[in-house]
Amino acid sequence: MKKSIFKRMLAGVLAAGMLLTMTACGSDDSSSSASSNAEGDQSLQKVLDSKKFVLGLDASFKPMGYTDENDEIVGFDIDLAEEVCKRMGVELVKQPINWDTKEEDLNGGRIDCIWNGMSVDPARAEAMNLSDPYMKNKMVFVVPASSDAKSMSDLSDKIIAVQNGSTAQTILEGSEIAGTIQMQAMATNVEALQQMELGLVDAVFLDSIVAEYEITAAKKDYKVLPDGLSEEEYAIGFRKADQALRDEVQKILGEMKADGTVAKISEKWFGKDITTIK
Repeated sequence: MKKSIFKRMLAGVLAAGMLLTMTACGSDDSSSSASSNAEGDQSLQKVLDSKKFVLGLDASFKPMGYTDENDEIVGFDIDLAEEVCKRMGVELVKQPINWDTKEEDLNGGRIDCIWNGMSVDPARAEAMNLSDPYMKNKMVFVVPASSDAKSMSDLSDKIIAVQNGSTAQTILEGSEIAGTIQMQAMATNVEALQQMELGLVDAVFLDSIVAEYEITAAKKDYKVLPDGLSEEEYAIGFRKADQALRDEVQKILGEMKADGTVAKISEKWFGKDITTIK
């Protein structure tokens, strides 16, 4: 009888031990699975192996990234990206894209990131894995210097040009003046400004950084109206799953900020460091 009880107790102890062992194994498998998922992000390794980092941009977006008179793609963002690639040991490939279909180019694997003065908004934050913001911006109305318009209220019944697929377009469409103006979407800001110079549109709604650069560096005879519609920030867009690549670029930008490289590049294009990189 005592032996029978002892055997039952022993069997219970052994069963409990087996259960603990199985639970522990399950935990190891879970950890291993989580580790495998983390290791499954090969975005950074893919760039390192190929020795190429493909940057998508609208190659007419001065001064962030644009084609100069020598048919070379240059700009503030390009200089930043060139230095990041140098420190990563890879080549920067500058790939012009249609801004209206940039998400398709990114998710289709044609490019590794969108880096071109891209404003942050909820839709882009949902569709992409964004870097930390690196520069502030605001949306403004630009008119010819000879225009009688002194504020946004003077644009009623006027034709306003805006870049198709831009946050400027989204903001203007949702603004209180949307019903009082005629909006014309164009492929690029350059085209929009050219149409304004030709007198085909009355104003252009675009990034203040672009407007100020055109006025100061390109000596364009424009003026910026004092009241805009929105303040924004620029960020770099990566594919949702490409966390490793996003984090490596972010880390290098932080190092560049700390050693003064970012300030030097910003001073070259804007006369001072206007970045918000930490």
